[in-house]
Amino acid sequence: MSATTSLTGELRAEVKRLEDDLRARVAALPEIDKTWREQHEAALRCGRTGASWQEWSDDRITQAAVAWVLIGVFIRFAEDNALVRPVWISGPKQRRAEALGAQAEFLRTEARTNPDVTDREWLLQAIGYLAKLPATRGLVDETSALWLVTPSGDAATRLLDFWRERDDSGELRRDLRDEDWDTRFLGDLYQDLSEEAKSRYALLQTPVFVEEFILDRTLEPALKERPLEGFSVIDPTCGSGHFLLGAFQRLRERWEIHAPGIDDRARVQRALDAIHGVDLNPAAVSIARFRLTIAALQASGDKMLEGAPAFNYHLAVGDSLLHGLDQEEFDYGVEYSADRTAATHVNPTENMADLKAILNNRYDVVVGNPPYITVKDKALNKEYRKDAYPYGKYLKGTYALTVPFMVRFFHLAKTDRNPGWVGQITSNSFMKREFGGPLIGKFFPTKDLRLVCDTSGAYIPGHGTPTVILVGRNTEPVSETVRAVLGVRGEPGRPEEAAKGLVWTAITEHIDDPDHSDDWVTIADLNRSHLAAHPWALGGNGAPDVLTLLKTNTTLLARRITSIGYTGQTNADDAFLSQHSTLRRKYIGPELFRPFLTGDDVRDYIARANCEAIFPYRNAELLPSITGTPLWKWMWPVRTYLWARATFGRSSYKDEGRPWWGWHQVAKSRVAGPAITWAFMQTTNHFAFLDECMLHNRHAPIIKLPEGATEDDHLALLGVLNSSTACFWLKQNSHDKGIRGEGGGFTPSDWERFYEFTGTTLQDFPLPGTLPLGRGRLLDQLAQRLAGLTPQAVAEAGTPTRDALTDARRDYDTTRAEMIAQQEELDWEVYRLYGLIDEDLTYPGDDLPGLALGERAFEVVLARAKEETAWFARHHSTPITELPSGWPPAYRALVERRIALIESHPYLRLLERPEHKRRWAVEAWEKQEERALRGWLLDRLEDQRFWFDRHGVPTPRSVAQLADDVARDPDLVSVLALWEGRPDLPVTASLEKLLAKETVPFLAAYRYKDTGLRKREAWEHTWALQRREDAGETFGAGTPNGPIPVPPKYTSADFRRKEYWDHRGKLDVPKERFVGYPDAGRSTDPTPVLGWAGWDHAQQAFALDQLIGQRESEGWAEEKLIPLVAGLVELLPWVRQWHAEPEPFYGGSSPADFFAELLTDRCRQVERTPEQLAAWRPEPIRRGRGTRKVVTA
Repeated sequence: MSATTSLTGELRAEVKRLEDDLRARVAALPEIDKTWREQHEAALRCGRTGASWQEWSDDRITQAAVAWVLIGVFIRFAEDNALVRPVWISGPKQRRAEALGAQAEFLRTEARTNPDVTDREWLLQAIGYLAKLPATRGLVDETSALWLVTPSGDAATRLLDFWRERDDSGELRRDLRDEDWDTRFLGDLYQDLSEEAKSRYALLQTPVFVEEFILDRTLEPALKERPLEGFSVIDPTCGSGHFLLGAFQRLRERWEIHAPGIDDRARVQRALDAIHGVDLNPAAVSIARFRLTIAALQASGDKMLEGAPAFNYHLAVGDSLLHGLDQEEFDYGVEYSADRTAATHVNPTENMADLKAILNNRYDVVVGNPPYITVKDKALNKEYRKDAYPYGKYLKGTYALTVPFMVRFFHLAKTDRNPGWVGQITSNSFMKREFGGPLIGKFFPTKDLRLVCDTSGAYIPGHGTPTVILVGRNTEPVSETVRAVLGVRGEPGRPEEAAKGLVWTAITEHIDDPDHSDDWVTIADLNRSHLAAHPWALGGNGAPDVLTLLKTNTTLLARRITSIGYTGQTNADDAFLSQHSTLRRKYIGPELFRPFLTGDDVRDYIARANCEAIFPYRNAELLPSITGTPLWKWMWPVRTYLWARATFGRSSYKDEGRPWWGWHQVAKSRVAGPAITWAFMQTTNHFAFLDECMLHNRHAPIIKLPEGATEDDHLALLGVLNSSTACFWLKQNSHDKGIRGEGGGFTPSDWERFYEFTGTTLQDFPLPGTLPLGRGRLLDQLAQRLAGLTPQAVAEAGTPTRDALTDARRDYDTTRAEMIAQQEELDWEVYRLYGLIDEDLTYPGDDLPGLALGERAFEVVLARAKEETAWFARHHSTPITELPSGWPPAYRALVERRIALIESHPYLRLLERPEHKRRWAVEAWEKQEERALRGWLLDRLEDQRFWFDRHGVPTPRSVAQLADDVARDPDLVSVLALWEGRPDLPVTASLEKLLAKETVPFLAAYRYKDTGLRKREAWEHTWALQRREDAGETFGAGTPNGPIPVPPKYTSADFRRKEYWDHRGKLDVPKERFVGYPDAGRSTDPTPVLGWAGWDHAQQAFALDQLIGQRESEGWAEEKLIPLVAGLVELLPWVRQWHAEPEPFYGGSSPADFFAELLTDRCRQVERTPEQLAAWRPEPIRRGRGTRKVVTA
């Protein structure tokens, strides 16, 4: 099968092209557009979706595009493997010529009665043929996503040409022949054919070795307990059918042994009768059906689809969490249905009868790999929480779909004298995160868990999210213990064959040996009481013993503090968070914002905020109004979005009458006074002392001590919290996020894994009787000194110079080495404070040497054993096996003693592992320096002298013109040379380089791709309605106008360049420093033309008209002026909104009237209406060396 390696990427591009075609088709076909909008409204009304029209229709278009691409794959697979007699697209040897001839004859014949016949009708002929065959009818029936919308004739031609392309030798570029009829490649298509679908549906296929492991421990023991007749299996999240295919093969083989006298087809059907699958994604079910069809064909001995029987499949598209009645109820109609939300609205791709037939049943085996994501759709989130569903009462907070599917899997299993078996691989997030509490504390104790297998350390392709495999039966527990596989270490590298990875091999070879322990896993039979309390700690190799010891003679942190948590949450960070320079540029007063701390801002005892948060509060009370202020104007564009935020009562801000400019919640007791903050999600523990609270989100929570607590009280606590012992405890009790969250990738190093250190978990942290105050205080002092030596600190102190930066770096390196040494002393002091060791192994002398990375005791142990070489490479350190000769003899002896204990003491061997030690991973000095100098330069380039003339008129400038003024400022010139690293570069060239990523174009058509422009249209519609609302019209549920629609959020894929996304974000809030005017410069000046982003809308319009006038004076043709005039069209609504009052500058007229009249003249000049100007698009950018020549005919 020569094409499958590159096929996924090639077809992904075809899906994108087809989406554009189908979107145009929907817009051009009023009946389809009307039907879709009615279906969207119906889905909104009954709670099936909370998505906007834009998001909902985009998803449906993707479904249709994927369906049309997949049908091409199915047809080509059938053609290439001679599974059908006719040929429509292509095939090996003469089959290609047959297809072309048949198509030409069809088009000639059809044209006699239908002059508009296209290649679409030829594709429909192939689909119609499949619909007539009993074996493939279900692939293309009325519920297929094919029929949501059909492609244009041109798009159909492109699809045909794609499959017919030949290489230089004349051979087909894509050949799907396979003598084994292997369809697993379709799993890759399922997962990666559409990035949008992959994100929305959390597409992730299950590797064969995982599927086999789970079936071995569910299907096989279930078959031993009960007869083969009537046996049933379901995967309620079946995806592309891996579990279904695996179960089918096993059951078919069982039937061969059990009933050798019946014919092959009958045996195949009996196996198929046992197999059931449901998935939310239509493409997944389509692939699963096709794969089962091919497998059934092969198993029955049939060689072609013609003549094959109409095998009966139990597959359906739908939401397994919504569909299906409670088992206690009978189907007396919708009004008695537990899934009344799903029953009152049926999507075109759903067959309600099939769904009820499948999901109303109970099964002998329930297996699967459910999605790990959280629920993004607000309406579905609200629906899932209802008590009508069996899982509703177990949903807490921002839950992952892991939880409801865990309950649903058991709910689908039989409950009779042979209870059903349940097996799944799923995210382990419920084990440590708070939303897993009800599942662990209330649900699992009622079920017969048989296996809890920690697979977070195994390499499972595609599964960057840490996982766990659970197996159980749908009945009360029948024994006191549960077999557990406890993780010790992660896979040390990416194995050539995942099924033979060291961790996975250790699991499979020793799963039945409860006394086994090695470098990778520990196998144990845990008492159920160990698994009855949240969180689960599944560490092996002595970790439970250390945790038990840490609890001895200690006090819980919760007893020493008054509160723990964060200042508040906005639930709209893109609207509330900005850089200081942005807020200054928008003239928002400093009383309306405060420093905002995130988890990334807390490192190695230092907490420094890198952004500001809008905080319209006085004495922690929300301001009653901000109308007419610069803040009002700044936030007005996102008003509807902010008003739509959900409240704690599951309503919206607007419905509850809450001000839209307020935070979602503010903890008044946490906005002032000293505190300890920490990084919520990191690879190691980072705590820092604050003498005054900032604003903190959930990623940088704070610990508040009782009133009257001293600075020393905070610093003593700071020391123990930053220790390696604390790191160990936190990782054992916190959720392992893998590499930056769901699907983040694979790491062979445990020290690279991110954890969530929650406040709830931290409250249970055990404190020793004595706290390390001295070293806590010293490390805090050193950290404050270090913070004053960074390039940023040098730049803030004045005009930076090379000498100042060199001196700072020298002192910075010395201070950091001292901190590393003192941290080692702290770690070893804390071991003794907890009773892990008896002797004092801290250094008593006053000549403690500073340490470089690589010189700590545990690193010497690693170097001598030649372990974890990646640790040294990643941290730019040199492994040493001999201690430095320059150290004091007493210190050398002490470190050797530490090394001996690490090698011999089981607890220290565990705690002195890289994953529990401070990494001291800081950004390279050179990068810090470049960023500090860049910021200094950009701040000064925003000086108004560069952007207004001496009369206060806004003036756009080319970079060359700007350089003329900059060259007269010696400070700017010197720092610019320092930033470049050399003094001899022209100022113009340096400025062009500096400003290249700091500008965003003035016109939407320059900023967005087509997807972004469609979203922009939705936002403009919302703004138009907001203006009507401001004028006195009423909008909302129950009003004639209805509610103002919430426009869709943007993604990075909506913007033409990454830096535009970086400056604008999900809500398109303009936070750039400068405005760009592409292709608007003088013919004699090729440098970019810029404006200042601090101009108000009237000033922007004035500057734009200046540019138009300047280009007119140079003789520009009207055609070239069109994008500039289009910019006036975009600005006019804002000028009318904010500048409707007369101003002397405009001769007593208002800017609104002035620019309205001006725009009328400009439209006449370029012979375009405002609507035509708004539709203007720049020429596509052509990249690369051209397309590869292919032959299609």
